[in-house]
Amino acid sequence: MEAPKTIAHEIGGLQNDALRFGLNGVKSDIVGSHPIETACQSAIKRQEDINRKILANTYGSAFSLKMDLDRQILSRFQRPPGVIPSSMLGFEAITGALDDFCFEDYLNDPRESETFRPVDMHHGMEVRLGLSKGPVCPSFM
Repeated sequence: MEAPKTIAHEIGGLQNDALRFGLNGVKSDIVGSHPIETACQSAIKRQEDINRKILANTYGSAFSLKMDLDRQILSRFQRPPGVIPSSMLGFEAITGALDDFCFEDYLNDPRESETFRPVDMHHGMEVRLGLSKGPVCPSFM
């Protein structure tokens, strides 16, 4: 008996699917992030490491490990892609992001923009389950 032949395929196609994700720009592939942006990100990372070391020295290494575990658990909790976005309130509370005053607080939420394309719930679940490639929402490219 012959083994059944299978055809390798991808559900959802490639990430360069222009009908699903729109046309891609070349500038984002060539130019990296701004040097000030990378400096700010590295400064935030360095401050988090310093705070983690201070907590480990003050309360013991188990406390910082527990906080890292809580951070991992709370960062994974999300609603399915759709109309109601995930608020990630627990993750923001444990990382201290609730104290930051961002542009969404005084300008507008980017999801309320007229150029924002709504999430295709079926494609979002395919990406989350690993059946398809690409971003969950075409506006996040």
